Amino acid sequence: MKEYILNLEKEFSLIENEFKEEEKRALADNLSNDNAYTKELAFLAFKSNVYQVRMYSVFLFGYLSEQDDILAFMRDEVSKDDNWRVQEVLAKAFDDFCKKIGYEKALPVIDEWLKNNNPNTRRAVTEGLRIWTSRPYFKENPNEAIRRIAALKEDSSEYVRKSVGNALRDISKKFPELIKEELDGWDINSKEIQKVYKLASKFIK
Repeated sequence: MKEYILNLEKEFSLIENEFKEEEKRALADNLSNDNAYTKELAFLAFKSNVYQVRMYSVFLFGYLSEQDDILAFMRDEVSKDDNWRVQEVLAKAFDDFCKKIGYEKALPVIDEWLKNNNPNTRRAVTEGLRIWTSRPYFKENPNEAIRRIAALKEDSSEYVRKSVGNALRDISKKFPELIKEELDGWDINSKEIQKVYKLASKFIK
């Protein structure tokens, strides 16, 4: 297994953009091995100094995320990775989890992650579920998406606030009246909220 990781490091370190190769390999490895082996492989790969291999490992975690310990590791440890590309994959992996168990059933976990102390954990939700209203449950209940996203409009992290503005803007294309109603209730005196408002209101006439 260690030799396999070393080979991945050599291969993936040549890839600087995109994540398709890492995702493709992770999917193939997940399908061709049992969960116990894949889990061991994922944890070993996450220790790599090569960020592309850590990206690969987070895709594997996403496939295994119905396991409570894996989901907790994603929330508490993967979120600490200092590479932004790894955080992009965490967002995708969280969406994988929601898709696996069903978005409505995932609501308690969605809400828990949105209140987490780590901005990367919060952003994994706001970014990972974009476009929120193209996802089951939220498609039929757009206000449930809007209120969850908008609750973070004053988030301490600019990284999260930008994701909030973009996520609301996404929804405004299909539900402009709902986003307008939400934005009309905002106090936009602070510069932070003004930036989120500007992003969210881009397509509002």
